[in-house]
Amino acid sequence: MLKIRLQRTGRKNDPHFRLIVTESTLKPKTSQFTEIVGTYNVKAGIFEAKGDRVKYWISKGAQASATVTNLLISKGVLEGKKLNVLPKKSPTTKKKKAA
Repeated sequence: MLKIRLQRTGRKNDPHFRLIVTESTLKPKTSQFTEIVGTYNVKAGIFEAKGDRVKYWISKGAQASATVTNLLISKGVLEGKKLNVLPKKSPTTKKKKAA
């Protein structure tokens, strides 16, 4: 299954990301990807995506990660509601001491 995900390319404390199409079994750091479809500069807040290529890969069955989906919705490439990417908080429970 193909995935559209972010691949970090920036230096330490200077994050830059590529938007890549890759096989879901491969790790994002490997250089084995199908196509680069965009870039994301976090510090400058610049997100560029090739909308036609993203839509093409989604039509071929590629699944976008939750973060990528939210970025594409913000950019206007995709329609829909944003996804919650934060983990659900569970209430903390106090453990009783055994006497």
